Parts: sequence; structure tokens; C-alpha cells
Amino acid sequence: MIKHTVRFTVYLTINEGKFDEFEGIAQAMIVGTQKEPGALGYDWYLSGDRRQCRILETYADADAVLAHVTGPVVQEFVPKILAASSISRFEVYGDPGPKAAQVLAGFGAQIFELWHGLSR
Repeated sequence: MIKHTVRFTVYLTINEGKFDEFEGIAQAMIVGTQKEPGALGYDWYLSGDRRQCRILETYADADAVLAHVTGPVVQEFVPKILAASSISRFEVYGDPGPKAAQVLAGFGAQIFELWHGLSR
């Protein structure tokens, strides 16, 4: 079985007056994710008005996704960041595996499975 990377795009809207809190939590999430095996990319992008944030995440395979969604970054920090922001859209590209898919569905993620592509 070929293992494929899995990517997330998370669209967040930062609550009014909560940017400093949001930023601190984001930094903690980045530090935690850097320690996770199989986390290949975890990039945060911010709009000029500091109200919209996009997280582009890349994981080596479904095992790495499961480790992330059941690990401390998601379990400890996602509830905190959702007190300072809200998810306006959440897309998953690739097969995160059944257990991770269930967790991701709880956050409203829409999963797009690989249809055609080129993997090397």
C-alpha cells in the first residue's frame, strides 16, 4: 500500500480583541507540532487586518495525522484557540484514516480524497 501525504487547510476568523491571545496559543501549537514525527509542514498565514488566519498543514501519512489529532497540540491547544477564534472552513486533502477522520469531522472538516495525481 502506498502511503500518501495528507494536507489540511484551516480557515480561522480571529475574534475581536483576541489577537494577542490567539498569537500566543498559535506559537505554542507551532512548537508542539515541530516535535511530532511525520509533521512535514505547519505554516500559518495572517491577513493584513489580523482577523483572518490560514493554517496549511502537511503530514507524511495517515499515521502522522492520527498522532497529531490525538496528541497534545490538538487536545490541549485547539480548545484554547477556538476560544479566541472560530473555524470558518476546514478542508482535508487525502485519506487521514478512519479514526482521524472521525476526530476531524468533529471540527467540521470536509475531506477530499485523492482522485488523480502524481506522487513521487
